[in-house]
Amino acid sequence: MTTQPIYIPRSGGGSEERNPRLPRDRKRELRIWWREIDRWLLFFVLLLMAVGTLAVAAASPASAHRLSTSEETLPDLYFFWAHVRWQILGLCVLFGTSLLPRETMRRGTILFAGAMLVLLFLVPFIGYEVNGAKRWIRFGLGMQPSEFLKPAFAITMAWILSWKLRDPKLPVIGISGALVGLIVVLVMAQPNLGSAVLFIGAWLVMVMLAGLPLQRIGMLLGAGLAGMLLAYLFYDNARHRIDSFFGGPTAYDHVDLANRTLTGGGWTGSGFWLGENKMRLPEAHTDYIFSVIGEEMGLIVCAIIVILYLCIILRTLIRLVEEDRLFIILAASGLIALFGGQAFINILVNLQLFPSKGMTLPLVSYGGSSTIAQCFTIGLLLAVTRRNPFLAREPFDVRDALEKEDDQ
Repeated sequence: MTTQPIYIPRSGGGSEERNPRLPRDRKRELRIWWREIDRWLLFFVLLLMAVGTLAVAAASPASAHRLSTSEETLPDLYFFWAHVRWQILGLCVLFGTSLLPRETMRRGTILFAGAMLVLLFLVPFIGYEVNGAKRWIRFGLGMQPSEFLKPAFAITMAWILSWKLRDPKLPVIGISGALVGLIVVLVMAQPNLGSAVLFIGAWLVMVMLAGLPLQRIGMLLGAGLAGMLLAYLFYDNARHRIDSFFGGPTAYDHVDLANRTLTGGGWTGSGFWLGENKMRLPEAHTDYIFSVIGEEMGLIVCAIIVILYLCIILRTLIRLVEEDRLFIILAASGLIALFGGQAFINILVNLQLFPSKGMTLPLVSYGGSSTIAQCFTIGLLLAVTRRNPFLAREPFDVRDALEKEDDQ
């Protein structure tokens, strides 16, 4: 009868040495993350990014030819390979952010918002100009502070508005309104009217969900209309865009070219890399990439992209139906308002249904700052909507929420 030898671990070693993988604590964290994460939301986002990769490959030759000079000729896939690199970095940001514990995420993002606000103040002094707008700061690589401020803004606004659960007498609407007003002034000075509209829209969504009385909502809407009128009268950037929109496109301007490119491929498209109108289209890889998709891949693919955005928005709202914390409801709503608002403004511009805003199509257009910022937005959204699937939750109730906030 043979006996099995007894295993005696060497000093300083153990069974972990025979299986040099992730530590048990890290494995446990990943298992918890996978259990709590909204996997459908993550699937829709990754699918949208995959479509975006193909779209940038289609648009890259047009932009590469347009930006080539006599000294330097850019290869056709120059923007495609750059976009792939930015996407890899963006995915690291997305997954890293979604792994953060909720309290760590909230505190870190609020501090990050403060840093981005400081940089936004510095843009007029140390920023540099691109396409007639001074929105960028260079730290080795160029970055756009307003893009990174958007997701941090949603978390910060949710935090401020949730103070009312601790003390209903706190003027949270006034405090948050003053902050959003400061941000809007700073971004309009760049000029960046599109971002100003997004900041205001996300804030209005959050204050309505925070329980603002209907009377005050009406007052805010009236103030918004008055602000638009003042912007038209005294803000050249807004007046020119609005006049161009209502005056109708002229032959071969950006909006007219985008519309003809969008419809040039019909329902099924002209074929990958076979588009012709895109070669005359400015910013084909960024602002007008939706039109390039329409020409080469067809209007059916454009409809699929719209459906993907709707799936991301609806999935987030479904996730919030049974949520019982006000901060989470406000944060997720603000994040998805910023993400969805930018997507549909870009699409409506390409359809000639909205004045030109100079916005990228989230997770689809080429971009450095914009790609990282959008992945940061999705990472925060996944982090705030994480929950244990085995715990039953009740719809939001102010008294219960007050007790839970006091326990934190």
